[in-house]
Amino acid sequence: MRLVEEINALGIPCDILVVDDNSPDGTGQVAESLKVTHPNLSVKHRSGKLGIGSAHKEAIRYAYEQGYKRLVTMDCDFTHPPAYIPKFLREAEEYDLVVGNRYLNIRSLEDWPLHRRLLTKSVHYMTMIVLGMPFDATNAFRCYNLETIDPGIFDGVKSDSYSFFFESLNQLWLAGVSTIEVPIHLPARVMGESKMKFQDILNALTTLCHLLALRFKRLASKPSSQKP
Repeated sequence: MRLVEEINALGIPCDILVVDDNSPDGTGQVAESLKVTHPNLSVKHRSGKLGIGSAHKEAIRYAYEQGYKRLVTMDCDFTHPPAYIPKFLREAEEYDLVVGNRYLNIRSLEDWPLHRRLLTKSVHYMTMIVLGMPFDATNAFRCYNLETIDPGIFDGVKSDSYSFFFESLNQLWLAGVSTIEVPIHLPARVMGESKMKFQDILNALTTLCHLLALRFKRLASKPSSQKP
């Protein structure tokens, strides 16, 4: 697994956790074999496709339980270049949450196919408008400062699918977690393929509608003297 090699090549003392949902491409077995030469690598095997959001919840819960101070989450298909990790960790010294932003740099997605760019940007603007958050809310490339973020915030995140990303960021934002974004350039996917299914899109829309309803409820409950 080249990603493990590149992360370790950064020279940052760290542990690496691979969450494998019994991937048919043998990712779990490959990761297990690497543990012999990479003692900082752990593998969490799960019974099947439990959802990408569920995998992130698993990693976050594991990091808190093991007493880690920082947690960087990222995809394993090289759309999240490990070279950004040192920058994320530096920013996490001052902020609770660091989020990679694919839109601050106008050339960030130039290597992506047009249809994927259109889909990604459409979802991005939808979350900004519906939730009122000025962030790249669907990006999984993040660094959590576990020393300052209350783990209980994640208990309110219900989604186990792709909508986990904007739902969790919404929860963190509402809780007042200080957040900074780092502009990142994302190359085209080097390995694997998108696993998003039509059901994931429906789940995301359902979650978005639910969060919008909650937003209206919060706005309606505020005294008229307060800004929305």
